[in-house]
Amino acid sequence: MSVVEKAIQSAQQSEIAFSKFIQPNDTGSTGGHQSGFHLHKKSWPLFFETEGEKGENKELFATIKWQDDFETSSRFIYYGKGTRNEYRLTRFGRGFPFLTDDNVGDLLVLSKKDKEYFEAFVLSSDEDIESFFAALNITSTETNGIIPKQEEQTTEDRLVKCFLKYIEGLEVEFPSTIELATNARNCYLSSYNITQNYIRSNPDKEILKWLESEYDLFKAIENDRYSELIRNPFPSIEVLIKSANTILNRRKSRAGKSLEHHLEEIFKIAKLTFQTQVTTENNKKPDFLFPNIEAYNNPSFDEQKLIFLASKTTCKDRWRQILNEADRIKTKHLFTLQQGISKNQLEEMKQYNVQLVIPKAYLTSFPGEYRADILILEQFVSKVNLTQS
Repeated sequence: MSVVEKAIQSAQQSEIAFSKFIQPNDTGSTGGHQSGFHLHKKSWPLFFETEGEKGENKELFATIKWQDDFETSSRFIYYGKGTRNEYRLTRFGRGFPFLTDDNVGDLLVLSKKDKEYFEAFVLSSDEDIESFFAALNITSTETNGIIPKQEEQTTEDRLVKCFLKYIEGLEVEFPSTIELATNARNCYLSSYNITQNYIRSNPDKEILKWLESEYDLFKAIENDRYSELIRNPFPSIEVLIKSANTILNRRKSRAGKSLEHHLEEIFKIAKLTFQTQVTTENNKKPDFLFPNIEAYNNPSFDEQKLIFLASKTTCKDRWRQILNEADRIKTKHLFTLQQGISKNQLEEMKQYNVQLVIPKAYLTSFPGEYRADILILEQFVSKVNLTQS
């Protein structure tokens, strides 16, 4: 069994589990004096019976088995004295391998087996991280917290009516990825009365809300379509595996296309001129080309006004795939939902002229000295708009 399969099984079979992207302030890359993994304040039920109270520290010593391989005697601690108000996981012993700069952007998974015994996994590759998300039915926006149990997952109350109405009218088992994205977004916008002017002013906030809403709708459709299937015993292991693979593959397919669909809507609302999936050199197909392929193929068109954007939910490994997708454009823009990347990787990206574009909320997960080189979505839209005005 692979490490990611063990991580999935551990999280599913535990009474409570937690996940987070490892960030620079966990590894000491920020130059701070804190030690160990920072844990979100809402994650306290993972290791304490009651929430930490300001003015006092409290701790729990526990054994943690890492990667189903080795154990550490570690400490969960709440710092409440003085100006501090945070939870951390510390004490891993000499030679602990998962607190280096290269681990920034990896996914940490913690599973509670009993009060003083935990299992932990660190997933590094994009494929492993996405497989974990698909199996646990969560998105990158739902990390840094307790992983919801499948049966506890519900859509936001104000979207339920719209979602149910859409599901009742579905004439297919599952809608296409574009239909799913569009209808989830429309339900969200109508439920919260979001205007296009607001979207133009807040693209970073809105794209995350759209992604969350789409995933809520997707989970609601899954629950509707598979409720009968999971109530009855499977006639054979083969049927069980086939059904599970169908569900997981559909989850991965949706996640891969979801980001592209919502970015396209952001660009349309911003009234940018662009094309998607056009063919460039060597039959490559960039996700977004601004303004269009005609301009790209015109030798006299100003190269400074040509902009390329790829979109990948995670990019620790896959950022290199975009390097030859538009040879005429030197700077390769890459929009990602990755939270945190090591300094070594960021330096390598810089050498290859890859400029990251991320939601504003994720900017603090990157090392401080590199943030000036990273664009938030609003800045990227403004940059493109200047080339087309």
